Amino acid sequence: MLMGVASPVVAADPARDAARYYQQGVAAERAGDPAAAREAYTRALRANPRHADARFRLGQLRMNAASIAARGRENRIGAVMIPAIQLHEASFGESIELLATLLETHSDGEITPNFIIQDPDGKFAGTSISLRMRNIPARAVIAQLLDHGNAKIRYDEHAVVITPR
Repeated sequence: MLMGVASPVVAADPARDAARYYQQGVAAERAGDPAAAREAYTRALRANPRHADARFRLGQLRMNAASIAARGRENRIGAVMIPAIQLHEASFGESIELLATLLETHSDGEITPNFIIQDPDGKFAGTSISLRMRNIPARAVIAQLLDHGNAKIRYDEHAVVITPR
């Protein structure tokens, strides 16, 4: 006859669980995922309703969710590695279109940026960009294009908006 070995019973530790969920929330916030952060902070508060840091971060998250999500979009786009980009006297618009194609191609279709150029005064019209870069993250390409075009960028929920400075 076989004798079973009893498994040890692990008692729940609400303080430890709350701390773990809180750290998950902080990591999600840093990654630019406000929904995951909200869920983690809420779980931390369920485990320990007196977890002051989780309560504070949840309140901050309510106020800053849009900017956290924008930072996440910026980080995801910027992290894509571009094996090569070569432009020779390209217009600003052509340069941005090429970047969009490269981002989609080299992210295996995971990132399909909707770049929108808002230039009502035509400040980008005379911009000519020549650029040659290899094995570089998209954030560096974006920085170069923005610098050449004297432009700024905003990562909205459904578009990446580029405007003159």
